[in-house]
Amino acid sequence: MGDEIFGRKNYVSSVVWQKRTSTDNRLRLGDAHDYVLVYVKKKGTEKEFNQLKVNDARIQDFKNPDNDPRGAWASTDITGMIGHATPEQFYTIVSPHGKKFPPPEGRCWALAETTFQSLVADNRIWFGKNGDARPRVKRYLSELEGQNAWTWWTNGEVGHNQEAKKEANTLFGANNPFDTPKPERLIERVLILGSSPGDLILDSFLGSGTTAAVAHKMGRRYIGIEMGEHAKTHCAVRLRKVIAGEDQGGISKAENWQGGGGFRFYQLGAPVFTPDGRINENVKFCNLAAHIWFAETKIAYKKQRRKSPFLGIHHDTAIALLYNGVLGDKSVGGGNVLTSKTLKTIIDDLGDKHYDKMVVYGESSRIGSEKLKRLKIEFKQIPYKVK
Repeated sequence: MGDEIFGRKNYVSSVVWQKRTSTDNRLRLGDAHDYVLVYVKKKGTEKEFNQLKVNDARIQDFKNPDNDPRGAWASTDITGMIGHATPEQFYTIVSPHGKKFPPPEGRCWALAETTFQSLVADNRIWFGKNGDARPRVKRYLSELEGQNAWTWWTNGEVGHNQEAKKEANTLFGANNPFDTPKPERLIERVLILGSSPGDLILDSFLGSGTTAAVAHKMGRRYIGIEMGEHAKTHCAVRLRKVIAGEDQGGISKAENWQGGGGFRFYQLGAPVFTPDGRINENVKFCNLAAHIWFAETKIAYKKQRRKSPFLGIHHDTAIALLYNGVLGDKSVGGGNVLTSKTLKTIIDDLGDKHYDKMVVYGESSRIGSEKLKRLKIEFKQIPYKVK
């Protein structure tokens, strides 16, 4: 599915999530992990991933053995690959005690000599406790904004299946379980890396509502789609508890979640088309108008207070729909057919609004093609031209 939506060329990697805490005694070779497939909208934007918060294990790596006034630091290697090296990266470093360090065989220094010397002067190079070890650069904890992620996510970091089931049972009760919930910490990791507060998150298979709940707690906007009855029995119930501040499981403590906000619950109406490609007779004018408007403009349709075939103007194109007796007359010369009379009604509704051309949807047209061309009108017959 990821290839179909984003294209294979925009695939980045597969994250391995350790979803279990112990082996499955029923199986000689148990399933212990799932995959999270990672795509970007456009290849080359992988660096736009956010960093993770520096965890306690990483913080423990920072010490201050030389009492540097800038605080705790950790040393990192300053050698690099020679593939794209410049002559300035091949030089011999002399330690404070006179020991010489040429670049290791098959490698170069990652820094030009002038840059290296400036770091030495700023006490950012560590030659070891005795001043005669291979040089390494100091990275200060105070300057560390975050840490990079990798593709191995342990259950200790992002939760596991049992944690997810416990969260679900707390919310819905053990007698109202959900088969495949995901732990909130797992979705939190995904949203940290791939979004920022205020961004819009889409989950087209909402399940028990974990993604929406986590997005809400993290200050993201969200759209969740679910065809099953648990859209009502699980998703909506869960979000109401989140908003009321009653859901204190999952990431609530980490996000200091106390409640607030809101959501809207929509239920889809009848499908626009029947299986044989006709317009569903149960579809009302406003529903088909919304469908056509989005097909033409790729933006949402705002329902009008009064009935009118004129839907609006987008990029100097007026859009109109003659359907379902919108003009109160289903005769040939009336509401569903483009005639001089119905065209006049549309133009009257336009008023003094400027437009360069017009698109009119209807069952048929009684205006000749030459006249339509002269009037800059494109007629689209229902249902054949409805996308």
